[in-house]
Amino acid sequence: MTDDDIDPDRILRTLNEHGVRYVVIGGLAGNLRGSPIVTHDVDVCYARESANLERLAAALTELDARLRLADRDERPPAFPLDARALALGDSFTLMTDAGPLDILGTPSGTRGFEDLDAGASTMAVAPGVSVRVPSLDDLLRMKRASARSKDLLHIAELEALREEIEAFREAGVDPQQGT
Repeated sequence: MTDDDIDPDRILRTLNEHGVRYVVIGGLAGNLRGSPIVTHDVDVCYARESANLERLAAALTELDARLRLADRDERPPAFPLDARALALGDSFTLMTDAGPLDILGTPSGTRGFEDLDAGASTMAVAPGVSVRVPSLDDLLRMKRASARSKDLLHIAELEALREEIEAFREAGVDPQQGT
């Protein structure tokens, strides 16, 4: 698998099989909410309690996760992705056998997993794979707080999507159900 290949279903299925508590964030969450912007990684916000860190470490081991470096030809330093290391950090940019994975304990503009999970809903991403996805408002809050130039396009797209959904709701149509 090259750095450009990604199998998000495998990443998410592995997290689910290990019982990891997380919400999908970033571009994939935007896609699940209806945004057409292409993403090349999986971003998740994970619960930081110790039992969940143990489950996350086991899932990362199964995915053969390692630190992802800016210089793709450089070999990452040895770094144990165990529960202790996860507890000491907050955000990790990883490469797995299923593609790029970014894990964030406290994404910009949030108080972490519990904050995002409160407004999230469960969505199917593949047969047998369901994930929690933050609300559009929470996705917008994270994008605005990160203040990265690449997020400006995402913000405009998510705001337009929110307006479209509101127009459907005002017309008495549930855009998720089509009726």
